Amino acid sequence: MARFTGSIWKKSRRLGISLTGTGKELERRPYPPGPHGPTQRIKLSEYGKQLQEKQKLRYMYGVNERQFRTLFDRSGKMKGVHGENFMILLATRLDAVVRASGLARTQRQARQLVNHGHVTVDGKRVDIPSFIVKPGQVIGVREKSRNLDIIAEAVELSNFTPEYLTFNKDNLEVTFDRLPERSELNADINEQLIVEYYSR
Repeated sequence: MARFTGSIWKKSRRLGISLTGTGKELERRPYPPGPHGPTQRIKLSEYGKQLQEKQKLRYMYGVNERQFRTLFDRSGKMKGVHGENFMILLATRLDAVVRASGLARTQRQARQLVNHGHVTVDGKRVDIPSFIVKPGQVIGVREKSRNLDIIAEAVELSNFTPEYLTFNKDNLEVTFDRLPERSELNADINEQLIVEYYSR
């Protein structure tokens, strides 16, 4: 299954969560899309709840099903709680770190910055969004790309940097200090439902 490239706002309304992280999608119309949106009463089965939770997280990170499942299986081989390990692994993807640092406003924007070669890791250009960042590595912006309006706007509007990152605004550099803790990641996701979905 290919990566979703349709309307993320419509998906946000369907799933009842802001997939971009800005919250704008649900401000005016906080109900599912379609003519019966405001009056819809959908009762989900247990499987439906599990599937919906999985789709929320997958669309949030803009990952296709194969990558998502591969990362899920990999997290199962790590020590600790399977679901928490999975959330932490997703948060260590290069595009996710770029987004969390404030160099991009949305996950799609972060992915595009990486894909187009604007981002470096330890001084070397990396254009693979799924690149796993390790503690101690420094993510920066290429010299030629530092004047991009899209980055300047994102940095200006950013007012929060997670504790596991250190952001140097002057040099546009982010140090990945340590792996994030589950409490520092999205609280709207119930990862246990995703573990149950794949354990069927």
